[in-house]
Amino acid sequence: MPPSPPPHGQAIAQEASGAEWTALLACAKPNVDFAALADLVHRANWTALLGLAEAHGVTQVLAAAAQKLTNEIVPADIRAELADRQRAQLFFTLRISAELFRLAERCAAQNIAVAVVKGPALAVQAYGDAAMRNYGDLDLLVRHADIARATQLMIDAGYQPQIPLSAIAAGKIPGQYTFRQPEAQLLVEMHNDRTMRYYPQPLQIEKIFERRVKVQIDGRDIPVPAIEDHLVLICIHGAKHFWERLMWVADVAALIARHPELRWEQAAQAAEDVGAGTMLHGGLLLAAQVLQAPLPAGVLARAKNDGAARRMTKQVLQWLPEAGENPPALLQRARYRMRMRGGGAAGAKYFFRLLFSPTEEDWDATANEPRSFVDVLRRPFRLAKKHGSASKD
Repeated sequence: MPPSPPPHGQAIAQEASGAEWTALLACAKPNVDFAALADLVHRANWTALLGLAEAHGVTQVLAAAAQKLTNEIVPADIRAELADRQRAQLFFTLRISAELFRLAERCAAQNIAVAVVKGPALAVQAYGDAAMRNYGDLDLLVRHADIARATQLMIDAGYQPQIPLSAIAAGKIPGQYTFRQPEAQLLVEMHNDRTMRYYPQPLQIEKIFERRVKVQIDGRDIPVPAIEDHLVLICIHGAKHFWERLMWVADVAALIARHPELRWEQAAQAAEDVGAGTMLHGGLLLAAQVLQAPLPAGVLARAKNDGAARRMTKQVLQWLPEAGENPPALLQRARYRMRMRGGGAAGAKYFFRLLFSPTEEDWDATANEPRSFVDVLRRPFRLAKKHGSASKD
């Protein structure tokens, strides 16, 4: 189980002012100006700043920055709490890394190819340290053809699957294949070329596996997507979640800054292959505008020339500081989803596909068809109830 949050969270984050938000942005930049940061935090309330960092998932970033500030600037109690948060994340990282090694060995023995996405893998690629990101689970990418064997492997490893083998045999496709180990309080999510629903076109998993690279976690080589593929993946993931938390923008900025050798044409092609050019451009614009990520001039120009990406970014900047506390209204969400695909007819088609593509939350347990009529009809009503309750519409 991930380290529990301190007694701050969303409620105290709501009390944060512009001073705390500005200070948090300064901490999350790839190249922190510590002289400027020292001046900014003098104007901020540290309790509210810590709460805001927790709400945005960047506590480790704040802690790393605070370590380089003097004792006069960071109160002793805040410094102690940040150290506790770092220690808890480090212990969790060690524990989940050990589990990753165990599962990777089992997959290799069964000849099941995997790539580790997000979590500790992204932390190493973006920050150089597996404990520098806040995360609470393992995300593994596997082929759809291997998912039944992978599910049995997880059951044999002591996990309880949320998606039973009977549903897999029936051809039902969830949002992800979730596995829990209650005793150890561990969570693993498996994704494949059919569960990545927010990819406008099918994930080209064979290309991702072909381009895999290795990163070292605790001295072990772990297969992960190439930098370019991981960049596209996290931009789609951030867009999926409306970029409501600063951590997703910070990941993009850190990945770009840490890898000046990044092959931009390959990243652009990887995005175009799955129809996610606008989502990549949106992520790059946010990283550049919010955190001054060092983008090549040509790359930034292409992103700015994408009108849908500009409009999507403008929407995101309205709600980003609130860390999801004030979610977009139903019509805002619909417009945003269409812009993710570039707007127009392609955007409308993408929106309606998402609207009527059922996941496990929509399934009729008595239906054995992969996409039963009841499942399809249930989904828009469930989404309207879920998001309309907190909506302004």
